[in-house]
Order: sequence, then C-alpha cells, then structure tokens
Amino acid sequence: MMTPEQIERTLDRVLLNVEKPGRYVGGEYNSVIKDWATVPFRIAMAFPDIYDLGMSNLGLMMLYGVINRQPDMLAERVYNPWVDMEAVMRREGIPLYGLESRHAVREFDILAITLPYEQLYTNVLTLLELAGMPLRAAERDETYPLVIAGGHAAYNPEPMADFIDLFVIGEGEEAIIEVARAVQAVKGQPREAQLRALAGLDGVYVPRFYDVTYHPDGTIETVRPNVPEAPASVLKRIVPVLEKPFTKFLVPNVATVHNRAPIEIMRGCTRGCRFCHAGMVTRPVRERPVAEVLDAVEEIIRHTGFEEIGLLSLSSSDYGPVKELVTEIKRRYGGSGLSVSLPSLRIESTSVELLDALEDSKRGGFTLAPEAATEKMRNIINKAVPHQQVIDTAREIYSRGWRTIKLYFMIGHPEETLEDVQAIADLSKAVLAEGRKLHGGKASVNVGVSTFVPKPHTPFQWVSLDSLDSVKAKQLLLKRELGGRGLQLRWNRPEETVLEAFLSRGDRRLGAVIRRAWELGSRFDAWQDYHNPEAWQQAFADCGLDSAFYTHRPRGLDEVFPWDHISVAVKKKFLREDYLMSMQGETRHDCRDGCFACGILPKFSEARSQTPAEAWECPPVRPKHLRGKPAEEIIPLTAR
Repeated sequence: MMTPEQIERTLDRVLLNVEKPGRYVGGEYNSVIKDWATVPFRIAMAFPDIYDLGMSNLGLMMLYGVINRQPDMLAERVYNPWVDMEAVMRREGIPLYGLESRHAVREFDILAITLPYEQLYTNVLTLLELAGMPLRAAERDETYPLVIAGGHAAYNPEPMADFIDLFVIGEGEEAIIEVARAVQAVKGQPREAQLRALAGLDGVYVPRFYDVTYHPDGTIETVRPNVPEAPASVLKRIVPVLEKPFTKFLVPNVATVHNRAPIEIMRGCTRGCRFCHAGMVTRPVRERPVAEVLDAVEEIIRHTGFEEIGLLSLSSSDYGPVKELVTEIKRRYGGSGLSVSLPSLRIESTSVELLDALEDSKRGGFTLAPEAATEKMRNIINKAVPHQQVIDTAREIYSRGWRTIKLYFMIGHPEETLEDVQAIADLSKAVLAEGRKLHGGKASVNVGVSTFVPKPHTPFQWVSLDSLDSVKAKQLLLKRELGGRGLQLRWNRPEETVLEAFLSRGDRRLGAVIRRAWELGSRFDAWQDYHNPEAWQQAFADCGLDSAFYTHRPRGLDEVFPWDHISVAVKKKFLREDYLMSMQGETRHDCRDGCFACGILPKFSEARSQTPAEAWECPPVRPKHLRGKPAEEIIPLTAR
C-alpha cells in the first residue's frame, strides 16, 4: 500500500495529464486537516460521484463538520475519480485516498458512503475496488474499514445489501457519532462481533443479520432477523431538533454544479404529494428560527465569500416566516451583490410579497412545479394547483422582472392519457403568452419533464412503471408541441427511468445484477452519456432475472415489499389508504390543517420527549388542531 508521501509524489507526476486536476488535490479553504498520528479514530466520507457534484452535497458537508468537531476523530473526503483519473490510478497503483492527508482509505476505521440516489450504486463498487477492498461485505474482515451507508437511497437498502456492512436509516447528524463511538468500543474485535454490537443501535440495519425467503413467483415471503441483536423492524432515525446550520463550507477548487452555500431552513413536508419519496420519508416538519438562519447567512459570508445563498427545503415557501426571513436578508444585504434563491417554491403559496422580496435575485429563471396539467391527474397525485393559479402566478413573476420561468412536470403515471400530456404543452404555452405580454420575444419558458417512478414508502409503491412505448409516445407529443421559439423542453430517456425504477424497487437479489453490470463496464449511470442500458440487460440475463419483475409489474395490496422491514414511521396502512384514494381521484388536504394519523407524530413525540426542553428554540410544525397540546394528548389521537 502506498504511503501518503508516495501518493503525493505520484500525483505530482500524473495530475497534469487528467481533466481538472483540482478535483484530486484537496487543500480547499475551510478544509479540516488534523494530525493523523495523534487522532485515534478516522472516518473517510465518500460521495460516489465526481468532486464537482459531491462538493455541493449538503449532507456530506454537514457530517464532515459534525465529525471534525470531535477532538478524537477526523473526517476526510473521498469522491469518485472521473474515468480518466480512474485509469491513471489503476495504471500507477494509486489507491483511493482521503483528500486532506493523502492516506489510503484502507487505513481509515470507517468508510461512510452517502447514497442520495440509486444511480450511484455501480460507482460504489468502483470506490471499493480502488480502495483495495473486497466488494462483498461477507469477504471483508476486521482488518478493513467498516463500510456504512446512508442517504435517501438507503430507505430501500436491499439492492446494495451484498456490499455494505451496515446502513444508517434516516437522519444522520446524531447517528454518525453514535455509530462511530460504538465502532471505537469494539475496534479490533472480529467483524461479526463488531456488527452484533452495532445491530441494536437505533436506525442501524445490518443486512447479513436478516434472512429473506421467497414465494415460487419470486415475490418475498418473509424477511426475518437471524440474530437476537437485530430488530424485526428498523425504525429510521429522527433528529428532534435541527442543530445550527453548517456554515464553514469548503470553497471548491473547480466549478461545481451549485455554486452557492445552502441553508436548510426547514426539514420535512406536510403536502402529501403521493409520488414524492422525500416528502414521505423526511416527516415530520421541523423549522429553523429566523434568527438562526440570519446568523448562518452572516457566518457563511464571513467564512466563504459565496455570493449566493440557497434557502433549502422540500417546500421553501411553506416555511412559516419565509417572508420575514427573505425581507430581512434583503434589508441587511440589499445592494451588496448577495443573491438569495428559494429553489422549491409552491405555486399555491407563492405570494406577491415574497416575489417582491426576491426582486434582487434574478440571476436565473424562476422555478415552479405544477407536476400535472389536468384536474384528473392533479387529484391522482394529490397536488391540486388550478390552471388559472399557475397563469396568475406566472404573470406576477414576469411582471417583477423575471424573463424565464422554469416549469417542472411529471409524466408516466399509468392512469395518464395523451390528453393529459397535451394539457402540459397547452399550459406551458399559456405561461409563455403571459411573458410575451410583458417582455415580448425575450420571454421564455423552460419545461422539464421527468418520468414517474413509483418509489418505496410512498402511496404509489403499489403502482407499476408506465410502458416504454407509452412514455415514448408522450415524449414525442411534447417534443412536437414544445419546439417553438421561447420554449425549451428537457426530458430524461426512458431507459434511465427503467434503471432508477428497478434499482429503487429491487430486492437483495439485485446485488448480483449490480455487480455484473459493473463488471460489464457500467459507471456513472446518472450521466446520460455514460449510462449503458445494454450492459444492464446483459447483467439481468446473466443473473437469470427479469427487470420487468421490478418495474412493470403491479403489486398486490398484500404483497411484502423488500423494504417493509425498514420503517420510516409512516404506516403502510396509511399509504395503502392513500393509494386507494388516488384510484378514486380523492385528495387529502395539507396535514397542517388536520392530522390523518400517518404514524409519524407518536414517533416524533417520543424522540422529542428525550430532548431537553431548552433545546427547543423553534417548535415543530403541527397540525392546527394539535398545536399547543402536549405529547401525551397527541399520541392517542394519531395512533387511532
């Protein structure tokens, strides 16, 4: 294994031969470099895509900060090398290394991998191989770093069960330190003993401690723990109080996809869009106090020099004091060149006052997400945004100086018809017409159309993926209708949707498929130019499986899903009821206006009861009829 000094010398010799050498050198302003010799516990934080994307990932940065605040721990960053650098590393024998110290990943105690989306799975195998580690968890003993993974894709961990020692399910700010301390306590013991000690921690899932049996038709019969330390159901971690925002962002060496500093102003969503995985798994809603966000803005400016602040949440305009916050930022920093972005604005909650407060932030287009354009489809997906409201909001946006509006839609639900898709084109043209009234030919509408994937832990988990022929016909209609001046259409290839569908909905048998596709050359599957559907088809054939079993097959109401033993605290009964409501075109209102007993509040109240009262600077958002009530009055109501 190369020493840090040997890695450094080799990099000096080869980096000028690869694209963007700055991806691989570290040394960024605000990076944390600790003395390797005196810090006893070391964690490599890996993002399985290139530096340009990973440096914009708030979750990884936040955990990097949390770990490095511990005096006896250090965290270093690891990103996937681009294909040119991967070839150089293989040729020169350079192992995967931490950017801060150049130590090989093999020398760390933990390799912690962030999995925000499923298309990164093959990249994880590249990381493991470049680190000089066996791919399968069962082949790694205690001499290797413990491989853990978390993130939104980990809510169905089964497709990656062969490769990961343990998953942290849910929110990681507190869990990462708890897991690290537990690993410290068992360091040096056999891997089996280490994992048994960890299996009982809240939110920890150790795949090898669960056996899966199947029915003759290939559906799952049971998932049962095989050791007493493993719980029958793994409940996600919920952070009862959001800690103060991370502000010492690393200033990247090269341009990144989001050249801004993000602040999470709110976590969770109460809207109940049936297609939205994030909206279901991040419940309940927790808001940060305005003063805390303002302090974070000031610290970010002082520590980083970023010129844009992103106020992030699943629905930023649902943040209670959003107008107060944006107005105060404008008052403090107006004229300074600071730009504020709210990437997730709801059409129905975007007010004239908020638009006025954002008037100095017009660097890009203003984004709205109607998702559907007919009342039928809006009712099915539970996102009721009337046609006229979209038009009225677009008019207000254009009248305040924006010339480009970005509209996001979703196609591909099995109940959708070509008439529903035509309505998307008609609505987009109507929005452009409003812009032309004010800006003439300078007005534009960018239309992004994604294809629906029925995700785990959502009411649509029982729904099948739309057929490829149907999706292609819908995309062809949109290409024909939205090709005029001022209109720009973006879409994803149907083959990419199929990949996302079987990876997100798969069981642990997909581990063999993932490995075989990787052996056939699959890398960077989230990159359109690199996704290789033929390799995946060959991998399924080689492993004796059919991708359609995971994508285009409707599920029975009583089917056991591969992820049923992973609890997001939203009851399957609630999701089933919501799915049946969608079949009838019935909707639910925002659960701020009344509780539907999804199951999250009892779990959250339990977590809150274990948190000191003085930690609650800002209360969680509760349904209106529950506000002010103590936890003991909430639990019986929501558990009925």
